[in-house]
Amino acid sequence: MDTLADVLEHVLFLNWRDTRNPHGGGSEVYVERIAGELVRRGHRVTLLCAAHSEGPAEEVTQAGVRVLRRGGRHTVYLHAALAYLLGCLGFGPLSRRHGGRPNLIVDVGNGLPFLSPLWAFCPVIALVHHVHREQWPVVLTPRLARIGWWIESQLAPRVYRRCRYVTVSAATRDELAVLGVDPERVTIIHNGTPDMSTGPVARTAEPSLVVLGRLVPHKQVEVALHAVAALRGELPGLSLVVAGQGWWETELREHAARLGIAERVRFAGFVTDQDKRTLMSEAWVALTPSLKEGWGLTIVEAGAAGTPTVAFRGAGGVEESLVDQRTGLLADDQDDFTAKVRLLLTDDTLRLAMGAAARAHAAQFTWPAAGEKFAALIARAANRTTAAEPPVKQNYLVP
Repeated sequence: MDTLADVLEHVLFLNWRDTRNPHGGGSEVYVERIAGELVRRGHRVTLLCAAHSEGPAEEVTQAGVRVLRRGGRHTVYLHAALAYLLGCLGFGPLSRRHGGRPNLIVDVGNGLPFLSPLWAFCPVIALVHHVHREQWPVVLTPRLARIGWWIESQLAPRVYRRCRYVTVSAATRDELAVLGVDPERVTIIHNGTPDMSTGPVARTAEPSLVVLGRLVPHKQVEVALHAVAALRGELPGLSLVVAGQGWWETELREHAARLGIAERVRFAGFVTDQDKRTLMSEAWVALTPSLKEGWGLTIVEAGAAGTPTVAFRGAGGVEESLVDQRTGLLADDQDDFTAKVRLLLTDDTLRLAMGAAARAHAAQFTWPAAGEKFAALIARAANRTTAAEPPVKQNYLVP
């Protein structure tokens, strides 16, 4: 009987960023953890992404994933096609001399996909974390936003019409269905929960909040700042840590100053995994005010540390990574968000119960399980097995 390594030898992931990129986030964590799990199962895996100052043009990660950094934020798509096509002709980093042409491509679409079915001669899996309908107007001019949304909603579904899709939540699967992608072609493979174990870490003496993520407009960190401003009178010791980096940081600092809470907010910048575990363990409540998330990795990270989260209802996958009224609270608007934060900070019994439930919920999701499901999927995509796809298991909180 063939092993998975016999079935498929070389998988190429195409993603615009990697985890060493200063602007990398949960999408990049997902790609690299899944890639590492495939390596553990005997595959050769290459990740091609945009070049940046924090990483060399080529390296092999500790997990055994070969990383190629080519082009920039906008030109990486062209570099990916050129690298693949040159490899087919025997040149460049994807040539036989460097390990051979990939047998399968995982094309990661972060709004703009690589459109690899137009130029690749191998099976393609489209990986979509979430649909960007709400983000386009936030990050681009109206004209560019219309173009971006047309590519995502009209062009991409046609280009990938014969491809299998992977996404990280039922919410994104439903959004893809609206764009014309048959749900039968979409496999849900959840994120795993990172190891959040740490030494003894006490909660802060005074009420505290933490926001972790890229500092860009659609993450809506302003919502957290407004919550602190609204609650400072009744919670004099209240503080907020904003962990992460991004081009919106200056605006956020200025906004905190305008609200008169600059001394209550600490911008921690980039944090190591150990620092992240400590921050999540110290905080009383974690906040995820993002406009949209494919899954909500920081929610389960906080949950693994026993910290409940407040997030927005209707923000995509957060309604699966967070079980409303059990592992945290979902809000409808800014005022409701602030009210939910107040409730958790002032009701010790509720907060501790939700923290315990969040820890149990987070423990359900593991990277080895996600990797196993992904490995089985790419074997089927290569048409080398007739095994039926296992049913999608919804992630309900285990009582």
